[in-house]
Amino acid sequence: MKKKILFVINTMGRAGAERALVSFINTLPQEQCDISLLSLINRGETFDELPAHVTVLNKKPDNRSVLSFGGKIALIKTTLRCFFYHLRGFSLLGYVIKNLWLQLRQHRLQPDKLLWRILAKGTKAPEETYDLAVAYLEGGSTYFVADFVHAKQKAAFIHIDYVKAGYTKRLDLDAYDKIHRIFSVSKEAGESFLTLYPQHREKLFLFRNIIDTDRIRKESMQTIPSSDLFLKSQTAYKLLTVGRLNPQKAYEIAIPALRILRNRGIDADWFVLGEGPLKKKLKKQIQREHLQQHFILLGSRPNPYPYYRLATLYLHCTRFEGKSIAIEEAQALGKAIIASDCTGNREQIRHQETGLLVPLNANAIADAIEELINQPEQIQAFEQASHSVQLIHREDLAAFWELLA
Repeated sequence: MKKKILFVINTMGRAGAERALVSFINTLPQEQCDISLLSLINRGETFDELPAHVTVLNKKPDNRSVLSFGGKIALIKTTLRCFFYHLRGFSLLGYVIKNLWLQLRQHRLQPDKLLWRILAKGTKAPEETYDLAVAYLEGGSTYFVADFVHAKQKAAFIHIDYVKAGYTKRLDLDAYDKIHRIFSVSKEAGESFLTLYPQHREKLFLFRNIIDTDRIRKESMQTIPSSDLFLKSQTAYKLLTVGRLNPQKAYEIAIPALRILRNRGIDADWFVLGEGPLKKKLKKQIQREHLQQHFILLGSRPNPYPYYRLATLYLHCTRFEGKSIAIEEAQALGKAIIASDCTGNREQIRHQETGLLVPLNANAIADAIEELINQPEQIQAFEQASHSVQLIHREDLAAFWELLA
């Protein structure tokens, strides 16, 4: 008899975790697994990438962008609907006020963290009982699986540096006490989680991202439209970063790094694939640095892989990660990589062997880029090293299958 598995995720936007989820689902044998999926926010382009045998519990899945203006309106509507669903939101007013006060006191306002409980409590839970329910992201999906899904076994994934991302015990309440097994995508992300929850060490397991390297390499050979600014650029060196425009990604440091490079006479353009709440702010900073023609926010692309293939270097200078899908995609395509020396990145890049790890400041980033540009033989060495990185870890699936034994 097939095992009934439910995956729950916060959104189906075009981000690393969503792409990793699709790849993960594609590894599960159809003859053994009856798979369902629920997204708390019924929106995102990745709905279109789900295999046909997955049962989507969302009514009329909306495959438009989560990060567009329409996506923000959808989030507001979803939050209001969840708040008034059987008037459940009113019972969370104390929770929201207490955590809002704590965030303001710490000068770290994070509205999304405050809303996840409302979205979890106001989403109608499926009536079916599953063999396994999997919360594939922190926050809303974990709270929903812990408190509202009927399942014989429950699992949750940790994709980030839990502490640096701003999660707390007060936000989580007792959600992880109700989870049978916790999967961390990197060792450092797991250790960060354990600083808050040392009591859960025995049920924490490493489960590195599953990515479809064959598909990535195949899709990288597709053409980019001739009208695309990436192709129109006549610069000698094309730098690429893939990631949402949010504080974690530290683009406000990358912009002056490019200014330093160009002041040194290095003919480089920096391209960013991604959308996010900081777009207007970053555009203003780009204008102040007079880099409108050189630091280019391309927005989101259905297929980012040709951009990786054609870029001179891949840059991933972020404040923290769990384990970056973007770095793994760059490695799958054999790119030379410069990354910030932070949680997650340290497990993916071996300094001076498979790339460069640098401090997160503009001068250090500019120096590293200049160093590689002036040593094309080192770029080639890093490209070969990226090709040799082991990206598929099927042994990690053992702990997952034990839940279904």
